[in-house]
Amino acid sequence: MLDRLYDYVSDNEFRFTVFENKFNVLNYKRILSLEDNYISILSNNKKITIIGDNFVLNKLVKDELLVTGNITRIEVVNE
Repeated sequence: MLDRLYDYVSDNEFRFTVFENKFNVLNYKRILSLEDNYISILSNNKKITIIGDNFVLNKLVKDELLVTGNITRIEVVNE
């Protein structure tokens, strides 16, 4: 049980989750671009680009990003 708790607390794996009209990013490396219709994020080995409109940054902390808006396309490129 302690091993599971340690894994949860020390989790630093990149995660990208899409919900209806919002997306959440955990453990990203850097935000490359942040516009109202275009967001580009760099993880350790991928570049993720989200295209849409009316993007609003709802949460920005050291390793987490939450954005709401209308998503029309997501592109993932291995770096």
